[in-house]
Amino acid sequence: MRQPLQVSGERDREDGVHVTTQELIALEGRARDLTFVQKARSRQQLAGRMQSAMRGRGLVFEELREYLPGDDVRSIDWRVTARTSRPVVRVYGEEKERPAILVVDQRINMFFGSRLAMKSVAAAQAAMLTAWRILGSGDRVGGFVFDDQTISDVKPHRSRNAVIAFADRIASLNGGLNATYAFPPSPAALDEVLHRVAEIAQHDFLVVVVSDFDGHSETTRQLLLQLSSRNDVVCLLVYDPFLLDLPSSGDIVVSGGTLQAELPLGQPAVRRSIDTVAKDRGDELRAWQRQLGLPMLPISAAEEVAPQLRSLLEQSAWRQRRR
Repeated sequence: MRQPLQVSGERDREDGVHVTTQELIALEGRARDLTFVQKARSRQQLAGRMQSAMRGRGLVFEELREYLPGDDVRSIDWRVTARTSRPVVRVYGEEKERPAILVVDQRINMFFGSRLAMKSVAAAQAAMLTAWRILGSGDRVGGFVFDDQTISDVKPHRSRNAVIAFADRIASLNGGLNATYAFPPSPAALDEVLHRVAEIAQHDFLVVVVSDFDGHSETTRQLLLQLSSRNDVVCLLVYDPFLLDLPSSGDIVVSGGTLQAELPLGQPAVRRSIDTVAKDRGDELRAWQRQLGLPMLPISAAEEVAPQLRSLLEQSAWRQRRR
């Protein structure tokens, strides 16, 4: 007899600091109206009425319609044509199924939040909303969850148990983040995970990276470029609005995991330095969206994740390059 899947320890309510497996499982219902397929009108007569902005794995039959000048005669359905005495063609559209790999950042840099939740919690929720929606579409889903010392993976499966196992991996690493976190920050961990993703996602995968992209480098950019040349890549950039709207006075204590520093926000020079760093970082990541042709969708840890994700996917005007 198959044994029930065991999950990590649970709490009775959400606190915004950590997230439990049960809370991540409960997001399944909120993911049903999300979509990662952006549709556009097809310019080809035989491509059906709509075309996907993302790759498909093949063609599926859509409809029969009357022959139009310029249609390929090979698309004519001769049996229907003989029965109706009018030329009729078969129309096909792209099949939307594709395996998906999610990359979920749970490093110590994600353990920050000024209002509603920690960035680590927002990333966990965004990843699981995505995972549930992909599974609901009938696709295989798996991925990597990583912190500053561990990379945990779940192979893509079309299975609810696999998604629950993925939720449990996320909750486990999320629960290890705290103010006395003992491991040094690992800025290069994101690149290491992307290297591993590139080994698996050879062609026609959907790759969703959920991170604040702390420690990003030219290597990160090149890995994303490599992945997006053969797959569909979506980046969910998790941020906290604190740096975008600094208090006008007071001191704050910040930590990089091993060292702490006090920042006097009342001093104009300190505020300008923080503003410059935040602006430069944001500009660089937004430039990646333009240069690489992949969406870099911002998710604020200060707001509920599900409505943000739904709105971003509905409003996004990005189009993947078609190969």
